[in-house]
Amino acid sequence: MDAGLGGNAYPAHPTTANARLIRGIARALCAIAVDTIVGVPLTRIEIRPEIASDIDDIREINVEAFRNHLISRQTEHLIVDALRDNGALEVSLVAVTDGRTVGHIAFSKVGVGDSESDWYLLGPVSVEPDMQGQGVGSALVQFGLEELRTRHASGCVLVGDPGYYSRFGFSTFPDLSYEGVPHEYVLGLSFSAAISPCGLIVANKAFDIEPD
Repeated sequence: MDAGLGGNAYPAHPTTANARLIRGIARALCAIAVDTIVGVPLTRIEIRPEIASDIDDIREINVEAFRNHLISRQTEHLIVDALRDNGALEVSLVAVTDGRTVGHIAFSKVGVGDSESDWYLLGPVSVEPDMQGQGVGSALVQFGLEELRTRHASGCVLVGDPGYYSRFGFSTFPDLSYEGVPHEYVLGLSFSAAISPCGLIVANKAFDIEPD
């Protein structure tokens, strides 16, 4: 597993750059199940918006996906619940295969510097352990980004592995930052050549939630 932005294992005001945390920064700030588009054919994966009956499944998927995660503080399910309770869960998609919900992705609006444009934060994303590495996470990311485009968003930002997210068009930007995170892991994707993300990313307060 790998991760995108989430803010649950990396200190809010770090004083040291722990090498292990830096290597796991993609996991630390959001929790995304990184996989490749192999295994389960994408035509068998239905991606759709969450409905009320999905909420328990979404919570369980997040719990199971990160139960033994060395970097995660196991707050991903709490982050999603808090985003929903705050009315900040702008896009919430589930992946279903053979009638079973196996993955989830969340997008929330985010502040980027002093921009008044509509930027979104990707994460958390989770996939059931037995379905990881089979294209579920990749499908969720792709469908989620397409949904943002239909909303005429300015773009999307995250904290994660540039080697993975570059396949979706994410890259670093000179003046894009996230407090306490090495620059190489702070990524953005602009939906317009005329707009670039610039400034400090300020996520919803849900990402500061403490473990139970």
